[in-house]
Amino acid sequence: TLGWGRGRRGYGAGGAARAILVALQESGTPEIKLLNRTKSRSEELSIELGGVIEVYDWESRADVISDAATLVNTTSLGMKGQSPLEMDLAKLPETALVNDIVYTPLETGLLKNAKQRGNPAVDGLDMLLHQARPGFAAWFGMEPEVTDALRDHVLKAMGS
Repeated sequence: TLGWGRGRRGYGAGGAARAILVALQESGTPEIKLLNRTKSRSEELSIELGGVIEVYDWESRADVISDAATLVNTTSLGMKGQSPLEMDLAKLPETALVNDIVYTPLETGLLKNAKQRGNPAVDGLDMLLHQARPGFAAWFGMEPEVTDALRDHVLKAMGS
């Protein structure tokens, strides 16, 4: 799912997309546009979550981003071993934040293209680290703090 609203836009309809959509709604995002390669998945998610989520066809992704403040890719497209996310950013405002929750590679094609255009870009490693905190706490009885040092350690372990 690719998502964004007023503008945030988002792609993907899995668990990460659901969590991001809820966070956008709770933060008061006035408009959220949702796309998935399978439109019915976006429609189901929109009905389930309600609110300000509008569903669009995947083929319209390059046009729907013209008023986006944030663009979030929650698909596996662009991940190592997957097909690239084919996304024309020409209509995306230069001030729009681009986030790709993929973390291998750390800099996806989407993020690279966004940075080349001058858009602020955020990779998926912090999301991975933060979602690991509850599991770590359940196993080891203490919740780790996500710090720059932890991020650097994980980056070194990943060979980045």
